[in-house]
Amino acid sequence: MTDKPERPMALDLPMVEPLPEATRKYFDLCEEKLGLVPNVLKAYAFDIDKLNAFTAMYNDLMLGDSGLSKLEREMIAVVVSSINRCWYCQVAHGAAVRALSGDPALGEALVMNYRAARLDARQRAMLDFAAKLTTDSAAIEESDRQALREAGFSDRDIFDIAAVAGFFNMTNRVASATGMEPNPEYHAQAR
Repeated sequence: MTDKPERPMALDLPMVEPLPEATRKYFDLCEEKLGLVPNVLKAYAFDIDKLNAFTAMYNDLMLGDSGLSKLEREMIAVVVSSINRCWYCQVAHGAAVRALSGDPALGEALVMNYRAARLDARQRAMLDFAAKLTTDSAAIEESDRQALREAGFSDRDIFDIAAVAGFFNMTNRVASATGMEPNPEYHAQAR
């Protein structure tokens, strides 16, 4: 075994040193609240402008005001990442689903095959839409949006489902292309 330093991704793009004060404070807050600094943040920290753009979009979509719960948004992240086979996001967001739902089996099912999960009609409609958007976005039509409305989603909710799914389709591709590694701590969380 070698004493290879931890790298958040396969690319040799080291973090800016020293980190700007605002970034250092953000990383300290992550450490305090999550017990770690997610490797995705470390990976983006080679360019603070890119890191700030990524975190602004992530925080808006995943933590901002929405008719979707935090759990529902994480469920979308996991299903999209499962379809895209994004190792980083399946591990990281699978842990978030386990923690938010209190149900380790749900987190595992969403990673493996969301159709096998015990979901209510609202969740099923939401994840079916996110899955279709991921695999065949050009085939989305009014009947797909109407199915979401019938499941209880507003037009704003539909936009949020699409935005979260779209964001994770983009980040999955960046994570896969750069060989981004999930933090090892995620594997044991909420089990």
